[in-house]
Amino acid sequence: MIHFLNLIRWKNLLMIALIQYLIKYALLLPFQQSHGVLITLSNFNFFLLVLATVLIAAGGYIINDIYDIEIDKINKPDKVVIDKHISEKNAYNLFIACNIIGVGIGFYLANGIGKSAFFSIFFVASALLYIYSTSLKQIAVLGNVIVSIVVALSILSVGLFELVPAININNKAVQTTFLKIIIDYAIFAFMINLLRELVKDIEDIDGDYKAGLKTLPILLGRKRAAKVAFIVSLVPILSITDYIITYLFKQQIAVAYFLLLVIAPLIYVSIKLFSAKSKAQFKHISLTLKLVMLTGMLSLLLYNFIILD
Repeated sequence: MIHFLNLIRWKNLLMIALIQYLIKYALLLPFQQSHGVLITLSNFNFFLLVLATVLIAAGGYIINDIYDIEIDKINKPDKVVIDKHISEKNAYNLFIACNIIGVGIGFYLANGIGKSAFFSIFFVASALLYIYSTSLKQIAVLGNVIVSIVVALSILSVGLFELVPAININNKAVQTTFLKIIIDYAIFAFMINLLRELVKDIEDIDGDYKAGLKTLPILLGRKRAAKVAFIVSLVPILSITDYIITYLFKQQIAVAYFLLLVIAPLIYVSIKLFSAKSKAQFKHISLTLKLVMLTGMLSLLLYNFIILD
């Protein structure tokens, strides 16, 4: 069981589920009475939405490991699961099962809320993760962007399924306001994940090079790729700072939280990127970015203390 959990990256899946639950129960539900926010999904159907998202993400991790067996033997030999603890055939069957169930649930939910087109979110996410693992990973930056888009979709899907079907002429303004907040968080997740993907490519340059991949650090070299990552790291810092000044400047708790637990760690990452050289240093940066993603999403808990106009 432990090998299966490691294969599907259970910690990452827990983070995905946590983020989605935070959006519903920390951002949307508390404002039903005070702001008239209307949500669509029952608790059970929302659980199904989270389950579908997690299953598709798990399938993405599995297919990625199937195609990365030789690369992982070089980059992280102690974490190889396929062909060591789980056969490639069983892993592929798990990948198919996760995607069929995940996409199937997505189809059921989309039709249940009268928005059948929303089914495409699950289908597209599943397809993108498969194409990424089989071919797009080999293309510099494009593969990183694709993965980051899928991460953003996992957040955006909550807003689409919960808010959009309940929009009417009377609540359009408030529903749109909260949808925009969710979109902002999806953009944040995209930026942080893209930066982390670039850093992971630098960290994994040895195995990727031997596998014939054309990632950014392989094309430019570790040092130049680190400089590109440094420039990319400035984008979320400037964007979040602008967001605070524009929307949260009068909310002292929120300002303090973002400064200490989001912006400060990102500045730390930028400084480290400018001087990082070893695999261990880039691994440390990657872990820091993962923590920034978590603290950024936990800021959803602050909305109970933020005065929304």
